[in-house]
Amino acid sequence: MRNATPVLVLAAALAAGSAAAQKPGASGGSLGNLPSPPPPQASPGFRPGPQVNLPRDKPPPLGATPRPFGQGNDRPPGPVASLPRDKPPPLGAGRPGPPRPPGEQRQVSSGTGFIVAPRQIMTNHHVAEGCAAMRARLNSGQEIDVTIVAVDAQRDLALLRAEADPGPALIFRRATDVRRGENVVTYGFPLAGLLSSGPTLTTGDVSALAGLGDNPRQIQISAPVQQGNSGGPLLDLRGHVVGVIVSKLNAQRIAQATGDIPQNVNFAVKHTEAVDFMREHGVQPVLDDAGTVRTAAEVGELAHASTVFLRCMR
Repeated sequence: MRNATPVLVLAAALAAGSAAAQKPGASGGSLGNLPSPPPPQASPGFRPGPQVNLPRDKPPPLGATPRPFGQGNDRPPGPVASLPRDKPPPLGAGRPGPPRPPGEQRQVSSGTGFIVAPRQIMTNHHVAEGCAAMRARLNSGQEIDVTIVAVDAQRDLALLRAEADPGPALIFRRATDVRRGENVVTYGFPLAGLLSSGPTLTTGDVSALAGLGDNPRQIQISAPVQQGNSGGPLLDLRGHVVGVIVSKLNAQRIAQATGDIPQNVNFAVKHTEAVDFMREHGVQPVLDDAGTVRTAAEVGELAHASTVFLRCMR
């Protein structure tokens, strides 16, 4: 998710990372057989506002600037980055924008990335999209230049090459399966400029084995994420990567449309998709299933050396 300083919102479409189109009503979340909430009783003088139409595509990625967390409503949204307007814009295809007049200030957005191989950093496509230049801040505080070497809009993933050694690579889970109820940890840089300038850790579990609208490339998690978490690692309690944080459900818009407030409905790209993406571009991830079960704090300490703060200059 990128952080353009606003909070992540539900996009009309999930970053192109979603292979499957959302089914009708999916963006609102299925209410099963629960009774519909009774219509509100209008008080004297009250005039109802316009009807809220719930987006029918996919949620926005975490880490984009206002309007998806992207610019056009017809473009795949990126992850987390600004306060909701319509839908958050995707952060990043890596294509430089038009030249700016001398002295005009650049727009800056942010997101999270993590080291996956020597000098290779993974993040979301929407975090890198449209960046004229990108920089990564390492855990030491040093900032280095990074360049976009590969993107996959369907998966909403991007690979960046660091101009200097960014640190150790995180290990990916070798097994392909992830179980419902499995404990997971997120690590990243949400709401940069508003919250802590350092990384933030949250915990939760795997809620479902598919994303919004049965997106097979993603999993649903309960670990809280915000704008700016986009592109960060999702780890199991052995410290192995099991996903890449990508988006969250816009609870406010769902509540306006259904009368129900969804809680902690967030999404990550599956680790198997990330591994396939790397291999397709000649990057060999480190895979393992062994290791000691750790506390969430210990997993965070492991991730700290390999997770970077990304800035995108447009």
